[in-house]
Amino acid sequence: MSKILIIEDEVAIAELEKDYLELSDFEVTVENAGDTGLDAALKGDFDLVVLDLMLPGMDGFEVCKRIREEKNIPILMVSAKKDDIDKIRGLGLGADDYMTKPFSPSELVARVRAHLARYERLVGSNTKAQNDIVEIRGLRIDKTARRVYIDGEERTFTTKEFDLLTFLAENPNHVFSKDELFREIWDMDSIGDIATVTVHIKKIREKIEADTAKPNYIETIWGVGYRFKV
Repeated sequence: MSKILIIEDEVAIAELEKDYLELSDFEVTVENAGDTGLDAALKGDFDLVVLDLMLPGMDGFEVCKRIREEKNIPILMVSAKKDDIDKIRGLGLGADDYMTKPFSPSELVARVRAHLARYERLVGSNTKAQNDIVEIRGLRIDKTARRVYIDGEERTFTTKEFDLLTFLAENPNHVFSKDELFREIWDMDSIGDIATVTVHIKKIREKIEADTAKPNYIETIWGVGYRFKV
């Protein structure tokens, strides 16, 4: 269940927003002043902040700025002020959206859902990218983007070359026969076509090895197959 923090000094509005969000299966906390709201935002584990602009103790602009300095969660700023300059300032300080009062509670719920979904996709994408990097002695394989770099310089790989290199790099110090590699990468028995593996290994070496005669990464185990050295 996503946790929402509402920082709003008008109690009736805050309670109405809270009711609608809770009916939509959100866990909601309300603070009625800028300073206490900021403290709650920084110390709590909230997924999104609904932040009023005009607050006692500290205005919404300052609260937004202070939250954004420490956290990247969505901030939905709300205000009765319709001036574009306030909207521009709020968005410039890091707010993700700006709603002008009065607005329907259902619109608030819809925007909260949209921003949470977008944030979850962003966080998920970043996590995946971080987890899908294989890096060994100057060789960097970005599995998410399917790109390969040697000492920071990108090299171009075909689909099967990339798959074969990645498989070997993710299973270091394991000797694979040509038959095993063909079944793993081409998803079929070799049927006498293991020369395909040999050709692909040769092409990979030309792209990642400084000296193909003395390979630093993919080692030939004569009579058996290949091994990725670490």
